[in-house]
Amino acid sequence: MSFLYSIFGFLLRALYQWVGNYGLVLILLTLFARILMLPMSIKQQKSTAKMQRLQSKVRKIQQQYAGDQKKIQEETQALYSREGTNPMSMGCLPLVLQLPIIYGLIGAIYHPLKYVLDIPDAQIQTLTKALSGVVEVTTKNSRTIELLIIEHIKELAGSVPEAVYAKISSFDFRFLGISLGQVPSVKHPDILWLVPILSFVTQMASSLVMYARQKEQNPEMSKNPSMGCMTFGMPLFSLYFTFQFPVGIGIYWIASSVIAFVQMLALNYIFSPKKATTKLLIEETVQRRSREQNLKRVAERKNTQN
Repeated sequence: MSFLYSIFGFLLRALYQWVGNYGLVLILLTLFARILMLPMSIKQQKSTAKMQRLQSKVRKIQQQYAGDQKKIQEETQALYSREGTNPMSMGCLPLVLQLPIIYGLIGAIYHPLKYVLDIPDAQIQTLTKALSGVVEVTTKNSRTIELLIIEHIKELAGSVPEAVYAKISSFDFRFLGISLGQVPSVKHPDILWLVPILSFVTQMASSLVMYARQKEQNPEMSKNPSMGCMTFGMPLFSLYFTFQFPVGIGIYWIASSVIAFVQMLALNYIFSPKKATTKLLIEETVQRRSREQNLKRVAERKNTQN
């Protein structure tokens, strides 16, 4: 993963030099990632509108073959194939595309000295040895060793060249007074609990709105048990996830949920299903008439030649 960590470390370093606040850097990176995925979100919105337009035909198939679930599935899939659409075309792709971002951030947040501040390995090893004389380094805190160095850098003065010490001591790895390298503890409630709670609440709000839209646009699909699993499963997963990793990852998760929620509302307004459905009907009518005129011209030519 070092290559991925280096990429995100470079991005975080560039943004930090621009804004000077590491928490804000994580939020900006989330925003940029969402902007990159905007074309996919627009495509998903248009696909939703097309699915809504087909619901009357789907209901007719269900009524015609009531009791024969296999036939209903076959005819429904045939309908989707003729119409050139697929209700599962997006599936979990948006979530999958976030995984490289999450992995990249995890590496950069756990190893800020190497990937964000670009400090040589030899200097980090020297600081690690010096740290063992200040705090007890155990297997449990070994993966956060660079975060411990940042917290105790004043006690390690003289262990590394002044330029390296100045770079680390001036690095602000906090957001709203909270160290971004700390991991919330399930057993010990404190201010860090706000991050998992906010992550759960924002994810739940987004999931409930998506479920309500799905229920309105496609009542049959909303009855699928997997919909309820996704609606409540993802918020619970985010709650668990943000208790396992540093606060910085939780801030990314919260920002991602909030931006996705706002984006969803904006796209639903700009590309509302009703407007998109009307536009699709107009486009299909124009295409059908164009095909009919072409067929008419071909027939006229044949009659002329005869």
